[in-house]
Amino acid sequence: MRCEMLRVLIVDDHEGFRRMARALLEAGGYDVVGEAGDGASAVAAAERLRPGLVLVDVHLPDFDGFEVAAQLNAVSSAPAVVLVSSRSESSYRRRLADSSAVGFIAKDELSSESLGQLLG
Repeated sequence: MRCEMLRVLIVDDHEGFRRMARALLEAGGYDVVGEAGDGASAVAAAERLRPGLVLVDVHLPDFDGFEVAAQLNAVSSAPAVVLVSSRSESSYRRRLADSSAVGFIAKDELSSESLGQLLG
């Protein structure tokens, strides 16, 4: 997937992280088309905006990123979902294995390069 062509939705309940992630990804050539602060808003925004990638925080106020990934996986032309968290991947290993998300990146390791490597 070429990042210049990839439309991204960022989902996190902390505005500061959304702002930082947007700046990082846009500087790396991604097209950030929207943001959401909770799971319900994320699903609605994804249906409306049709991003190719949704970057989702594991911990959201209404339901977690794993549930967001499952709900998005059920829609036609489902976007790729990458989960992020301030915790390490090892904290979620079992749930990640069963998830429809394409992968996980720790928040302190997020960059356009790490996302590109994950997406191949």
